[in-house]
Amino acid sequence: MSASRETTGGDVMSADGPHQDQPLATVGTPLDAADAAAVLVHGRGATAQSIIGMADAFYHHGIAYVAPQAAGNSWYPNSFLAPIESNEPGLSSGLQAIDAAIEKVNDVDISTDQTMLAGFSQGACLASEYVARNATRYGGLAVLSGGLVGPGDTPRDYEESLDGTPVLIGCSDVDPHIPIERVHETADVFEGMDADVTKRIYEGMGHGVNEDEIEHVSEMVRDLVED
Repeated sequence: MSASRETTGGDVMSADGPHQDQPLATVGTPLDAADAAAVLVHGRGATAQSIIGMADAFYHHGIAYVAPQAAGNSWYPNSFLAPIESNEPGLSSGLQAIDAAIEKVNDVDISTDQTMLAGFSQGACLASEYVARNATRYGGLAVLSGGLVGPGDTPRDYEESLDGTPVLIGCSDVDPHIPIERVHETADVFEGMDADVTKRIYEGMGHGVNEDEIEHVSEMVRDLVED
């Protein structure tokens, strides 16, 4: 497998911010023995340890699971729909934390196309934004109750390709934090970037993760080592 990696989002490599030098939680196969990796991004008020506990639900041999930690348990202070500048420096620092986690994975010769990202809520928004700004072929992206960051008039003119990256976007039709219009927009943007998008809208679910999403993420994880 190729160990190449491409990044296109200059903000990710900015000066150290509030989320740098935070611990990186790890479970599963040790990184130096793993064949693939999953970077898990926690939501507002949660922790790296809490999201990495989800790995039990989609564990697969040969996968290393890593999770960056947000300072104060929140990646940015305001709604993901607020003006982007109002969520700085947390937003850029959070993107940099994901970048550092992927770099750590790449350093042990696990390529980006064998690395998937998954996030819930605020973590799903951050992971979405990272992938959109840093387009390449990833092992996958699971957006669980989230979407791209910024107000409705945010430019989405991404020119790079995701080259067939499998993307799951799952959300309730009545999520109190994630407007359904942003879910559809996020799916459309990733489809326009050549991703292989699966969109699942769940009636009346609220803000959470269900068994159908867990099953789909489990399949994505399995495909990292069985393709």
